[in-house]
Amino acid sequence: MTIDVADRLELHELPGRYGDAIDDRNWDRLRQIFTDDAIFDLTGVGSRRLSGIEDIVHFMNVEAQHPKTHMMTNIYVEDLGEMITMNFRIVALLGKGFVGTASYYDQVVKTSEGWRVKHRDCMLQRRDKRDAPCDNPA
Repeated sequence: MTIDVADRLELHELPGRYGDAIDDRNWDRLRQIFTDDAIFDLTGVGSRRLSGIEDIVHFMNVEAQHPKTHMMTNIYVEDLGEMITMNFRIVALLGKGFVGTASYYDQVVKTSEGWRVKHRDCMLQRRDKRDAPCDNPA
């Protein structure tokens, strides 16, 4: 699949839209970020693997302990032929002068409503380059 400049722009906006949805506590906006059957794997940050948009929305609304502010950086998109990946970092203001970081590794797909995250891994440390992006999304 070839992604053009308009696709890249839309993809580069997804991390910011995600961060704003979390910061604004606008859980319905997550439906514009993830596919209905998305997997959001948070085991790399000591949490659990979320399965489907309803689980993601529930987790973010009820279970998650959110940073005060999400700032997304180092966003890049790679066209791997059969798969489009997007990687980025978060710098999170945790409150009381504390800051945290994490790395996101996404597999994204183009839907009739636009680009959406199909599979996301979140981890505290950068993934080893030998680990292929979203190799095993199931």
